[in-house]
Amino acid sequence: MGNITGFKQFERALPAKEAPQVRTTNYQEFIGLYPPEALHQQAARCMNCGIPFCHSGCPLGNIIPEFNEAVYRQDWEDAYQILTTTNNFPEFTGRICPAPCESACVLSIHSTPVAIEEIEKHIIEIAFEKGYVHPTAPVLKTGKTVAVVGSGPAGLAVAAQLAKAGHTVTVFERDEQPGGLLRYGVPDFKLEKWVIDRRIELMEKDGITFRCNVEVGRDLPAAELQRTFDAVVLAGGAIAPRDLPLPGRELAGIHYAMDYLGQQNRRVSNIPVKDADILATDKHVVVIGSGDTGSDCVGTANRQQATAVAQFALMNQPSNERPAHTPWPHYPTVFRTSSSHEEGCQRHWGISTKAFLGDENGHVRALQVSDVTWETDAMGRRLTSEEVPNSTREIPCELVLLAMGFHANPYEGVLAQLGVTVEKNGLVQAPETTYQTNVPGVFVAGDMRRGQSLVVWAISEGREAARQIDLFLMGQTALPSKNAVGMFA
Repeated sequence: MGNITGFKQFERALPAKEAPQVRTTNYQEFIGLYPPEALHQQAARCMNCGIPFCHSGCPLGNIIPEFNEAVYRQDWEDAYQILTTTNNFPEFTGRICPAPCESACVLSIHSTPVAIEEIEKHIIEIAFEKGYVHPTAPVLKTGKTVAVVGSGPAGLAVAAQLAKAGHTVTVFERDEQPGGLLRYGVPDFKLEKWVIDRRIELMEKDGITFRCNVEVGRDLPAAELQRTFDAVVLAGGAIAPRDLPLPGRELAGIHYAMDYLGQQNRRVSNIPVKDADILATDKHVVVIGSGDTGSDCVGTANRQQATAVAQFALMNQPSNERPAHTPWPHYPTVFRTSSSHEEGCQRHWGISTKAFLGDENGHVRALQVSDVTWETDAMGRRLTSEEVPNSTREIPCELVLLAMGFHANPYEGVLAQLGVTVEKNGLVQAPETTYQTNVPGVFVAGDMRRGQSLVVWAISEGREAARQIDLFLMGQTALPSKNAVGMFA
């Protein structure tokens, strides 16, 4: 490594953030960049590990020690080439990935991990600044055509890799602009949309066609895709929200998180909002669900100047220490505070919603809740719960946001028209060895196959599926596959 004692010399440090009272006045990203010397020091913290477990912690298998060394040498072109060997979109993962690679960092066993995610973001932004990022598609094409249904991270990764292999790719997106969850789910204060636009423009230069406002299975029959294209890839995500069917669920003021977040993202991008406005302004807001989507709702509600924001979690509060059931190098179940929580939020753990209570106008006015305690096994899995006696009470609110996760999409539209086989849980059935469904020439990648997951997993799925599609179309492939930690073939 560039500095074999750097992990002893320098402490982990992250770029400065704008103060909460400043950043909640707008929807812009608020995390700055390292000064050059600070970036140099953070890259120097990467140890000369005998076995770099960060490779296995990353679903993409990013070659992390090598790009850290290149950053230390300030060889930005080399760092960019190493990083993009395994990751098509480091500008996305460098902003919104929970960084499981850092949990697997050997340094995290006894200290704080290398700031891998921030270094990754700096590499790609410096590469764009220095002009290293160019289209990669070959001039000579294979003559094969592929339709990608869905333009989220999985669909974009499939398209990028197949274009690199010389195929002609068309991406179909039901919304106004490409990006899927990245554009309509992730708030701008975490990922400004010019970042997506910059990448889409580059992909278009690679010859990829984006057809938006087209829902395959409704606006365009799936059979037409099969007739027109040599292969079809389903990358529509898992976007069906989990509901909370309790008494009073029909009351006004109760909404799914993605409907709320999508509206605000459209406002920021000056895209007309078609449905009635969902706004937190001057309201008591309760977010039900403790994951990233719930946190995004908290940050958005604070920017809309909610009177107060509370977030409910059904489970007990996690420990600050790594639990026994997620030992290193696994991603640990620990108590985390997001930037949105820093901006103001009352967090409630071990709380169960029993009913939605309404006013005389049919609008939600409060939640009836009670405290619960959980018994878990040695692996942290829920066994039984028990309501705390005399804990039932009302919590006032005028807006409830349901952020309890997502499950597989209904078996209708494009799925039903193609006749693909789905599992009992509703996910499209396709083995990880081929990513091909029961219908020849129809492939699937991302959350639609594996279930709700991370953006980095979606990109990984897209890359692996693209390799199998190239093999299906050509009988051989030169696209890389993550077949071993840090090794690609």
